[in-house]
Amino acid sequence: MSPTSYTETAATASLAARIVGLDIAGVDLVCEDISRPLAEQRGAIVEVNAGPGLLMHLKPETGQPRAVGRAIVDELFPNGGDGRIPVVGVTGSYGKTTVARLIASLLALSGKHTGLACSSGMFVDRRCIDQGDSANWGAAHRILMNRIVEAAVFENGSDTILSEGLAYDRCQVGVITNVDEARHFGRYDVNTPAQVFTVLRTQVDVVLPAGAAVLNAGQPMLVDMAPLCDGEVIFFAADPELPALVDHRAQGKRAVYVRNGKVVLASGADETAIVSLQSIPLISARATAFQIENVLAASGAAWALGIGAEIIRTGLETFTVA
Repeated sequence: MSPTSYTETAATASLAARIVGLDIAGVDLVCEDISRPLAEQRGAIVEVNAGPGLLMHLKPETGQPRAVGRAIVDELFPNGGDGRIPVVGVTGSYGKTTVARLIASLLALSGKHTGLACSSGMFVDRRCIDQGDSANWGAAHRILMNRIVEAAVFENGSDTILSEGLAYDRCQVGVITNVDEARHFGRYDVNTPAQVFTVLRTQVDVVLPAGAAVLNAGQPMLVDMAPLCDGEVIFFAADPELPALVDHRAQGKRAVYVRNGKVVLASGADETAIVSLQSIPLISARATAFQIENVLAASGAAWALGIGAEIIRTGLETFTVA
């Protein structure tokens, strides 16, 4: 069989797999002579299998065995990758929906097809595909099953964590916005601060070693959660002089805060002011400490995802919530 015939037949089989949307497929051909181009002998593809059999390649009746299983894994996960897309989980007592939507907006602005499941609906990029409350396991699962989604953001309320659990095993970034202990009391037999801690720490527990927890440095409970994270911890707070934040930076770690009316990304002693609070519509519309913290939390998550300061600035200056 000539190299040209090999190339033509392989290209035809590859096209058939792509047309039906498969990454890995078995393509069945009917022809008189596989060594000749299909077109000249009225050959045709008769079936594309989503679950191709490998035995004929591993233990052929004649010829050399081929390690096709290894080739498939290497193709799906090049350079030893784990195949994960960036997943961000957001929990806390208040501000979860706003923070989740802002993070999703920043991810989309960075060029990724982004799925979002939150209390205000389910979104793919900026298109709402379900207007109902989607801060639940089922909606998150639907986002993760969507083949076009390249990054995903999920709002996880404490009730959902207790009743359904998380739709993912690990995440790249886990955000906890704040804690109002009383807000969680009385449901699912949660009646003490220690129980609230146990519930909310779930979002920190699932952060990957290469990921980051983004935590509110103004909340003692969340500061206490920092050592539980397998990955990095990024603190955020409006006040740059909070003892927990100052100590964190003294260790060369990252933090997000406000200084001289600007959002600052700090790594150790290095500071980068990226945007004025006055130019952020989310804050100028409702200039509260609570909304400022929402902006800082989202900025910290975007920074943890490797999104550059210019994109974060542009995203903050253009994001609005209807």
